[in-house]
Amino acid sequence: MFKKFGTSVSIVIIIFLCITAIEYCKPKDTEQVQATTKKNAFVGDQKCRSCHANEFSDWLQSDHYRAMQKPDDSTVLGNFNNVSLSADGIVSRFFKKDGKFYINTQGDDGKNHDYEVKYTFGYFPLQQYLVEFPGGKMQATRQTWDSREKKWFHQYSGQKVHYRDWLHWTGNAQNWNTMCAECHSTNLAKGYDVKLDVYNTTYDVLNVSCESCHGPGQNHIDYTSSESYKKGETIVHSFIKLGKNSAQIAQINTCMPCHSVQNSIDATKINSDELLDNYIPMVPTTERFYADGQVRDEDYNYASFLQSKMFRWGIKCNSCHNAHSGKLLLAGNKTCLQCHAPKYDLPTHTNHAINTVGAECKNCHAPGKLYMGNDLRHDHSFRVPRPDLSVKYGMPNACNNCHKDKSPKWAADAVTKWFGPERKYHFAEDLIPGSEGNSQSEAHLNKLIADTAVSPIIKATAVSYLQQISTQSSLETLMIMIKDKDPLVRYEALRSLVSFSNAITDKYAIGELLKDKVRAVRIAAADLVGYMGMQTLPEEQQADYQKAKAELERNLLYQTDFAHGNISMADYYRRTNNLSASETFYIRALKKDSLANLARLNLASVYNVQQKNTEALEVLKTAVVTDPKNGQAWYNLALLYNELKDRANALSAFEKAVALNDDNPRLYYNYGLFLQQSGNIAKAIIVLEKGLKLSPNDEEINYALAFVYVSSRQPAKAIPYATTLKRINPSNPNYQQLFTSLGL
Repeated sequence: MFKKFGTSVSIVIIIFLCITAIEYCKPKDTEQVQATTKKNAFVGDQKCRSCHANEFSDWLQSDHYRAMQKPDDSTVLGNFNNVSLSADGIVSRFFKKDGKFYINTQGDDGKNHDYEVKYTFGYFPLQQYLVEFPGGKMQATRQTWDSREKKWFHQYSGQKVHYRDWLHWTGNAQNWNTMCAECHSTNLAKGYDVKLDVYNTTYDVLNVSCESCHGPGQNHIDYTSSESYKKGETIVHSFIKLGKNSAQIAQINTCMPCHSVQNSIDATKINSDELLDNYIPMVPTTERFYADGQVRDEDYNYASFLQSKMFRWGIKCNSCHNAHSGKLLLAGNKTCLQCHAPKYDLPTHTNHAINTVGAECKNCHAPGKLYMGNDLRHDHSFRVPRPDLSVKYGMPNACNNCHKDKSPKWAADAVTKWFGPERKYHFAEDLIPGSEGNSQSEAHLNKLIADTAVSPIIKATAVSYLQQISTQSSLETLMIMIKDKDPLVRYEALRSLVSFSNAITDKYAIGELLKDKVRAVRIAAADLVGYMGMQTLPEEQQADYQKAKAELERNLLYQTDFAHGNISMADYYRRTNNLSASETFYIRALKKDSLANLARLNLASVYNVQQKNTEALEVLKTAVVTDPKNGQAWYNLALLYNELKDRANALSAFEKAVALNDDNPRLYYNYGLFLQQSGNIAKAIIVLEKGLKLSPNDEEINYALAFVYVSSRQPAKAIPYATTLKRINPSNPNYQQLFTSLGL
């Protein structure tokens, strides 16, 4: 569980837990025992209506209720009266025929076809439409109805998406079964068949209904219909999840699966209060967030909110939102004034006139950003605007969201004028430089990790960044953090240790996590052991490894309806030397996303290991045609040409890789050796020096430069590189002759 902060909050939770324990320790009559032991079942929203009329009425007004509906004249908002939309090179027509709704638009073959709308998807501020395809697949259209402006528009405006692109509406990115369905219907089972690549997706209720949050209701209905209940004998929550006054973490964890970027671990859900038994949330790294933790790509609020002081002080989702309608409890700043003093609503604080945009709390502390073309969503990290960090690091800030014609320096000066020159510390001051992965980053990350006032999700983010810093002290820190009490921190520490897998000496400590109480942590531990080699584990941990490895494999297979999931599965099989299976899954990934060049690079490597170099060469040729600016693809092609003794094409490929300013030191090392072997000593030295600038302590590059100078009879110039080797690895037997010849 995430840590619970605040003395008063902790006391409330302790009291709540004690009451719960007392209630559950009471003797249960026969009816109560039957209700708890009977296999629970989903009963549908109509069963809830008679007892929970107000909540049901609120729910009917919610986006949850309208998440997915069958198409008819009341649910379809778009104009299907034979109108057209021309956008980004595609002409689409919307019409009705025989009482059904159709869209004529570009299909997966590049030609226009008529597609019947099977379901509406969403409601406000936009509505998409679902189209059925063979194999049980449904796809969400990019041709979208703007419910606010009442017009058609095309998401990804300005981008011409090729019909073979992963982002095309017929592609993997817009597949309802894998990308959308779990959060738009109740008790959804994806039902993906890996071998046949087909779906049998099922659900109990079409939309997001009562049991999506409260769990299956049969036991609750049986209990509330029992004689003991009628006599006034009650138990806490009456056999449903998330009853009234549920604890903060219970509520947040209920909302999290759909209000976060996460991976579902497996089709089988564990009945657990621990979030990471079933889901792995993304931490706010620069993959989807700005370096200071602000939202860049859509995050659905969870990772943002867990950064906030509001989370630390026990605020829950329903502190601000009506849980059933989804709407704010109070209009405007009144939502914030439930907790914050009235002075914060005055110009003395806002420095903007009352009832202006600049005086609204949300515009300064929860700035919004448009997603999906027209959907304004607010950053739930609830931070104080810091234009000074914009000046120093280029981060966005709320002030310049409105004052677009002004500079961040102007905004920073205004804040200084209003509130003085000193700013209260914010974790972003260390998270930003910590994210850069340079020689100064480690100290900033260690500060965050040690700071007890920093939220667990930021600690987990700092731990994830340590994988970029290949020092002994980073390794030691990570080995400490795998024992942290927060499972997300433990998980991220294990993921980061993959980068140090060859240097880990305490194998036993890793093996202990194979039996961690949290499933995500066990999976990460099994994956790390795979990188280290299972033979490194003590005999008594081998059985734990086999159990955790089975969980890992189920997790990987569960993601294989997704292009990147196939790459992950193929990578796993490659590590375990199952090259045939690895080849199969790389090819599957490319069928789902023809632009997935990572799959091509790894597939070529698999072919190369099997001496299938003709196939490897064709794959790499396709890779550089698909993405001519991919330096890694050109580098791999150069290595293969060199192996095939095609030195002319190898030279050309090396030159193209270097011209793309690739920052991989191995490229410069291998290109330098290639040039040295070709007799071009002067250019070899230039290339190796470039590689050394990228990685000054790289042993192989230092040795290569020393060797080139010695072999070209320039021993004095070899001494600085040999001296570096003497400092880094003085006992390496391969260097002793060099040290002796140079008198070191």
